[in-house]
Amino acid sequence: MIFHKILLSLKKNKIAYYTLNYLRKLIPNVLYQKSLTRKILSSNQYDIDYLASRLNYYNKLNQQKEVGKDAILLEEMNKIKSSSVYYFDTFEYTRYFRKSLKANFLFKDVIHVPDDPTLQKSRPIGDHNENAVILKMEKKRHFLFVNDPYQFLQKKDMLIGRGSINAPNSPQPHRMRFMEMYFNHPLCDLGQVNIVGGNPLWLKPKISIIDHLEYKFILSLEGNDVATNLKWIMSSNSVAVMPEPKYETWFMEGTLIPDFHYIHIKEDYSDLGEKLKYYIDHPAEAQAIVANANAHVKQFMNNKLEDVLSLLVLQKYFYYTQQLSNTEYIETKLF
Repeated sequence: MIFHKILLSLKKNKIAYYTLNYLRKLIPNVLYQKSLTRKILSSNQYDIDYLASRLNYYNKLNQQKEVGKDAILLEEMNKIKSSSVYYFDTFEYTRYFRKSLKANFLFKDVIHVPDDPTLQKSRPIGDHNENAVILKMEKKRHFLFVNDPYQFLQKKDMLIGRGSINAPNSPQPHRMRFMEMYFNHPLCDLGQVNIVGGNPLWLKPKISIIDHLEYKFILSLEGNDVATNLKWIMSSNSVAVMPEPKYETWFMEGTLIPDFHYIHIKEDYSDLGEKLKYYIDHPAEAQAIVANANAHVKQFMNNKLEDVLSLLVLQKYFYYTQQLSNTEYIETKLF
């Protein structure tokens, strides 16, 4: 287990991430722009229907729109006051495009649909969210996958949950309600990790991701937007337990099927005990959910495909905001 903890710690370490991205900034943008056509046309090597479905899921724009008066030039992105992680994850792909193009950016947790077409990490799930165009932002934190050292049947018949509960400046009454209902439940090992806020009676020390994997069931409750831990849970041999998600990111949470990709509990959490007991008594069904979750995760493992999709999302954004000339637009027939 020590090896797995060390490996995961290295994956989470941001020193290499920042080093790579600062070195990338030394490379002239013109070299990236010259390779844009080749990169986008490489989409021909992938299944066109699959590629189109993901592209048009992230970017739902389907009619010409003004980019809006608050849009900024790509060359001025670094002036946005926010986490440098959001900036680097976006700049990695915007640098392939002409720097005089404009875009709106929301570099933070987002739970609303803006008035103008905007590039952002997250958005509400549902119809009429086309102005919220998703890019793969904050991926070092969110797109963390694990190599699970345990098989499902080796794990404890319990739900593990650790998290921040009603921390200052982050009111989360839904998490408070869950803890009030289940903190002392015999099938649950729950704990609050923030010292300030919440309930001091719920305080427990943080545990590693690897320690979470000793349990068959892992709680995944949304926080400010999506649940950060959902992605690594679904890459493991444990099962995520959660209500139907309200927000989505590049991970396409809105496509997840209840009791197929995760164990679904009611919005009021009232059926948690019943669902845990059912899957403890029916381990084969739980393992089927694990397999389905792993299959969903697998589609994000191809870095070349992820790069192509990111560029396609941006090209579609600039096309529908009427900023690409006929000579700049690279025909793909994907939208």
